Parts: sequence; structure tokens; C-alpha cells
Amino acid sequence: MSKKKHAKDGRLGALDMSLSIHGKDYDKQLHKLQKRFQEIQQAYLLHGTKAVVVFEGWDAAGKGGTIRRMASVMDPRGFHVWPIAAPTPYYKKRHYLARFWDRIPADGEICVFDRSWYGRVLVERVEGFAKKDEWQRAYDEINEFERQLVDDGSRVAKVFLYITPDEQLERFEKRLEDPLKRWKLSYEDFRNREKWSDYETAADEMFEKTSTDAAPWLVVPSNSKKYGRITALTHIADRLAEGVDLAPRPLDEGLKAQFEALKEAK
Repeated sequence: MSKKKHAKDGRLGALDMSLSIHGKDYDKQLHKLQKRFQEIQQAYLLHGTKAVVVFEGWDAAGKGGTIRRMASVMDPRGFHVWPIAAPTPYYKKRHYLARFWDRIPADGEICVFDRSWYGRVLVERVEGFAKKDEWQRAYDEINEFERQLVDDGSRVAKVFLYITPDEQLERFEKRLEDPLKRWKLSYEDFRNREKWSDYETAADEMFEKTSTDAAPWLVVPSNSKKYGRITALTHIADRLAEGVDLAPRPLDEGLKAQFEALKEAK
């Protein structure tokens, strides 16, 4: 697998945070994207193709909302969302990639990770949950992990959603005031703001060392939720559709004949 880097496209400081999209354009593009995801899934189920989608990013940057717009049109029999939190005691005793190997897709499946193995080089690095030698060697371990996924036939799409501190604070306030969204807030969300620059440094190094041709990062300025969703979903759809025949399943003439016989016997 090629190790060509895409770091210049990924630096957080280089993002244009003013990018947005108008409401009518958003609705139109979202509708097209959701139909495209339905076409992708039926093709995956037909051909046995599989994919891994990784969502990383800042708290309140829009990961959950973007995943919902994708999941809402997918058949759950071939689509799984894995929300990743701190490892359980069982997995703390094992290699940090073990719990992700247990969740990779079978043939015909699309698996979405809401946070992922990149926690080793982000939160575990910044918060001191991993030793320096552990998170430093993780870059090569992650690249090898993703290489094995790709070599085994999985497509890999990775998106990172970024927002500014002021935008995050506004979204925290809205969550705090909304009884149906308060569950999303935690003391950890507030604590992480104290190490904002440390997380930026860790993220930039992550893009530099783990963005490859086979599994590139797309870093999305997401101060506009709608812009962030459309940009992320477009990238994911492009990655998942690349090289896949999206033509619908051919009509089974025998099945059609049986249906016609049923109609005549009615």
C-alpha cells in the first residue's frame, strides 16, 4: 500500500471555518446522497463488498448528526454503527486493537465507527492514558491494521470534523438547555477544552502519519453543521462507491413469472 501523505490538506490551522451551505442546496444534496447510499448498500449486499467508515473529531462537531443522516436510509441487516467509548475491563487487558478486530465488517456489511482506534493517538496520548512509546508506535500499528483491512477487500473512509472553541461553546449551551440533548454533555467535554492546543497538535500529527492513498483522512471545517454533513457524506459515498458496480440487482425472470402466476390465481 502506498504511504503517500495528505498532511497539507489536513492541518487544522489551514481550514476555512467560514464555509457553509444554503438550506435549499443542503436539502437537495442530502436527498441525492441518501439515495446514493441506498444504491451503495444494495450493491454491497449483492457483490459481498464491505467497508469501514471512521468518524473522529471535536466534541459537538456533528459526528452523531452526520451518522444519523446516513444510517436513516440504510438496512440495519448490513449496516452497523459502533459507538466507541473507554475500553471495558476485558479489553483493557488486551491489545488496544482487539476490540476493533471484533467489530470489522463481514462480506456485504458497512461498519461505522463513532470514534475509533485513533483514540490511542488522540485522547490516550493527550490525557496520559498511553505511555509515549505506546502512542508513538501506534501510528505504524494503525497503518498496518488499515492495510490489512484494505488488502482483505474493505474500503476505508475516514473523516475528522473540526469546530472552533466559540462554536463548540455555543453548541454546549444549546445541549444544556435542551432536555432531549443534555445526555450528550459530560464533565469530560468541558475538561477537554483545557487542552485544546494539545489536541490540535495530536490531530495534526495523526493526519501526517496515518493519511495514506488507501485510507486518506478528510478533515472537514464544521462550524456550519450542514456544510460539514454534506462534505463528510460526499467523501464517504465517493470512497465506498469507487470501483463498485452500483447497477441494481437484475430482475429474476423466474421470480417475476411466479408473481404473475400468483396474480392470475387471485
